[in-house]
Amino acid sequence: MAKQTTLFDAHCDAGAKMVDFGGWDMPINYGSQLAEHHYVRQDAGMFDVSHMTIVDIQGAEATAYLRYLLANDVAKLVTPGKALYSAMLTEEAGVIDDLIVYKMVEGYRTVVNCSTRERDLAWMQNHQEGFAVEIIERDDLAMLAIQGPKAIEKATLALGKVHGPVANQLNPFQGLASEDWFIARTGYTGEDGLEIILPANAVLDLWQRLLDADIKPCGLGARDTLRLEAGMNLYGNDMTEQTHPLESAMGWTIAWTPDDREFIGRDALAQIKTDQGYGKLVGLVLEQRGVMRTHQKVHLTEDGPAIGELTSGTFSPTLQQSIAMARVTGPIKDSCFIEIRGKMLPVKIVKLPFVRNGKKQFD
Repeated sequence: MAKQTTLFDAHCDAGAKMVDFGGWDMPINYGSQLAEHHYVRQDAGMFDVSHMTIVDIQGAEATAYLRYLLANDVAKLVTPGKALYSAMLTEEAGVIDDLIVYKMVEGYRTVVNCSTRERDLAWMQNHQEGFAVEIIERDDLAMLAIQGPKAIEKATLALGKVHGPVANQLNPFQGLASEDWFIARTGYTGEDGLEIILPANAVLDLWQRLLDADIKPCGLGARDTLRLEAGMNLYGNDMTEQTHPLESAMGWTIAWTPDDREFIGRDALAQIKTDQGYGKLVGLVLEQRGVMRTHQKVHLTEDGPAIGELTSGTFSPTLQQSIAMARVTGPIKDSCFIEIRGKMLPVKIVKLPFVRNGKKQFD
């Protein structure tokens, strides 16, 4: 049977359509995925993301351990609260998972994907030998994401006198403890907002207070169209254990300096970088009717061979046209063709993201 978050009954009471997602019963929508998408782009929406796996790394050598485990360098996190996005790689430089790391007053907090939980935890534990660290899965915690241009304003009021001031002082990509809660100014939608980690026994009360503040519940359907508009990767689609960061638009997450820092996958990744010849992830826009979908083929010319395929594709509610990300090889400039239902349709190649803070980002 699928697992359920603490808010399962609240989702059902709100009319949510529940689906299996990574072994969890999660809301795909509450009646209208389109409306939920627009709530986040224009006002404020919230997501139950308690299915995400929260893992605390503590101990005298937590910094050294994470500097070895991750492709990005946690030594950049000088002050408590700072956050870092990174990939965790195999020895061959395949992406095991992408995750966020927060520097805490003591140790670090990581948030990894639910679909890769068992693999992630096993990998972390298998590589802790030789480091004085403790790896603690925090299944006693829940997590909510409140996103949108009015998210912080509305959430601050709902959080009250204790937690509200903490939420209101955060800088982007920063998180701070507020008693036994942790409030971060991060998200997965391309909008401003908060992600709140709190004891599971307190999440139902917070959910209701956020509803009372006119923050609309949103499901995984809207979360996917929002993240794709924002040009954000989805694990299992845009990056996998069979792909490396350089071909997944994640080159910026690799900390090559200092030169003497060893991290898992570094040697393989350095060789890949030297050899070149790998694909790259690009943004595509279809300027006529139709919807691009995952695994459709990309062609440089109308009658030429395939040079790649779509990793993610959808109809963009904000832009009112189809958008996609694709991994392609070889020279490619400003246009190509997508094979949809046996027809070759021209598409524009654009720089990611497609949308930021509710605004179109390409000409």
